[in-house]
Amino acid sequence: MTAVGQVEAEFRAAVARFAGPVRGVGVVLLSGFGVLSSDGLPLAFALLGLMVVGAVADFGDRRVALGFAVVRVVAVGAAQGALGGEARWWALNVLTTTVITLQWEWSPRVAVPVAGVLLGVQLWAVGFDGAVVLRVVLECVLARLAFRVVQRSTARVDGLRVRRAEVERAEALAAERRRREREYMALLHDTASATFLVVATQGREVDAAAVAEFARRDLEVLTGTAGMPRDSLVDVGASLRTVVERVPLAVDARIAPAPVPASVALALVRAVREALVNVLRHAGTGRAELAVCTRDDRVVVTVADRGRGFEPSLVSGHRRGISGSIVDRMVAVGGVATVTSASGGTTVRLAWPA
Repeated sequence: MTAVGQVEAEFRAAVARFAGPVRGVGVVLLSGFGVLSSDGLPLAFALLGLMVVGAVADFGDRRVALGFAVVRVVAVGAAQGALGGEARWWALNVLTTTVITLQWEWSPRVAVPVAGVLLGVQLWAVGFDGAVVLRVVLECVLARLAFRVVQRSTARVDGLRVRRAEVERAEALAAERRRREREYMALLHDTASATFLVVATQGREVDAAAVAEFARRDLEVLTGTAGMPRDSLVDVGASLRTVVERVPLAVDARIAPAPVPASVALALVRAVREALVNVLRHAGTGRAELAVCTRDDRVVVTVADRGRGFEPSLVSGHRRGISGSIVDRMVAVGGVATVTSASGGTTVRLAWPA
């Protein structure tokens, strides 16, 4: 047996819930017209009362409703001779309404034998009529086909939903993998690449102990042993004060308390550190300005210098300092980073949330 999807299960539940009430209401309405077209009014009103009782049962347990459905068809079929008038059509309409709804409510193992018995009762009461047989059989077949068509359509919808969910899950995993790769490349740029640059530029003058300490810290960052809990709130202002104290620049810092999730604080700290390192390496000045403030539940961090500046559009795409270590890093945590630069200096503005 194959598993039933959500849409198909909802369709089956709706059919099981409404098929009986539809039958009950329809039979009562047909019986009302049947009473008006009958000659034996006392018997007709008695049958109408039976139809109403059966309609009430149609709103309850479906096995009880099935019993009342059979009783109603048998009763009106057996009494149509005594009713006179147009009672034949009353009995036939009650029969067809019942067998059609049975095709929706029950499996063929139940619906087909019951429909055959009810058709036999009708033919016993009025004699064999090929048109009646053809009508009942055709309506049962069409009702069953309609049910199967809708059921298969809901199964296809479930299949499409499953495939779409799989595609979305694969896309989410791929996006997460790309994000982690970008973050790792940014970390690599901020850590090991920076250490290698120090060794390359200072040559023999490099302090071996300092390089070893840099390498140890780089390894901790790259392996994740220096990370912070990602679900707690952190005052990014306090974290940035530590960054300012360790960078070899004269930083004019105006820092306000700014609690953010730890993952956001980590991204802001690393982006600011990269911006300050860029000032140290490229701006041609030993001074920078750092501002942290909150505006309407947003945290805004600004790093500015009055150095030589540069043209952002001319920066090679292979260089990860701005795109990877600053812009992509902020985007990954739901923030935004903008870098503006001219001959009078450079400003890096970080905001979270975007």
